[in-house]
Amino acid sequence: MRGARTRRRRNPRFAALCLLLIFAAVGAAVWLWAGRGLPGEGVEVPDYVQADLLTVNPWSRPGTPLEKIDGIVIHYVGNPGTTAKANRNYFESLSSGETETYASSHFIVGLEGEVIQCIPLTEIAYASNIRNEDTVAIEVCHPDETGAFSPAAYQQVVELTAWLCQTFDLDPDTDVIRHYDVTEKLCPLYYVEHPEAWDAFRADIAAEMERQTEVS
Repeated sequence: MRGARTRRRRNPRFAALCLLLIFAAVGAAVWLWAGRGLPGEGVEVPDYVQADLLTVNPWSRPGTPLEKIDGIVIHYVGNPGTTAKANRNYFESLSSGETETYASSHFIVGLEGEVIQCIPLTEIAYASNIRNEDTVAIEVCHPDETGAFSPAAYQQVVELTAWLCQTFDLDPDTDVIRHYDVTEKLCPLYYVEHPEAWDAFRADIAAEMERQTEVS
């Protein structure tokens, strides 16, 4: 004859404690996840920036999340006299895949100081090789083959870069770099061939950051 089985009595306090711990763990997980947003998420660009985003495609806008922003890479378009719009449209044309070329940039600064945004600050651009995954890329138009920026383009890229440095807590002395500093490609050409002009450029960014801080 089998012995009678006795039921274990559940301790209501223990059950309540377990339930409380489960709720706390779930709440902590939700809180941590909410705090892991992309650094560019919710950032509004300045009024002078015109958004003309590329369509999502494998060649110029892959849609890959930009999970950290540790620097800004300055480029030159390499096509003297071309406009920001023309270079934006070139990036868009790559979406067909016919040339099998990967290229794009977050921003393009034009000869007259116009700024076009091609890629959101939450996505990578195909611009800076191994630094695509942690930098914002800026292409700058130039009037001639020297690669020197026009006065209007220079002033605007300084202002834009200073705003990015302020927004993402970057130091222009260490976190603003040339494409050349990543791959030794001669880009932006004038500021590779004239390192003193590059030093002056970063100094102008630092001064503009101070100005933006004063007026904000």
